[in-house]
Amino acid sequence: MTKETRPVVMDAQALKAFLVEVFPQVHEDFGIDEVAPMEITVRLKTAERHLRPGGTVSGPSMFGLADVAVYLGILSMIGPKALTVTTNCSIDFMRKPVASADLIGKCKLLKLGRALAVGDVLLYSEGMDAPVARATLTYSIPPRD
Repeated sequence: MTKETRPVVMDAQALKAFLVEVFPQVHEDFGIDEVAPMEITVRLKTAERHLRPGGTVSGPSMFGLADVAVYLGILSMIGPKALTVTTNCSIDFMRKPVASADLIGKCKLLKLGRALAVGDVLLYSEGMDAPVARATLTYSIPPRD
């Protein structure tokens, strides 16, 4: 199936419910703004715990958003497979994010195969036109039952 004909399996509401069930420790940190075939927009609700000294959003928080965005993007297409796991990540930090704004992760799945998926994420401070970071992640998808 092509990108245009492959349907979304889990919508924003189903993905949020999944996060509550499987990741209760962090589900409140993230919001899902939009879900489309092979694309998702996820928000990090930036709080004091996400900041580093100097008052900027920390690298681990930005990585977390990129990781969650690709994970949810994959699950939106294949369904609730909790053991889909990150196998590789590369992230480029390009400019200082705004500490007082949410971070927005715009993910596009570049490959969605039976065993591997690759996603690209641009991270933006809400209200900024230029991205603050770019990440590419590869995931391993568990075998089908």
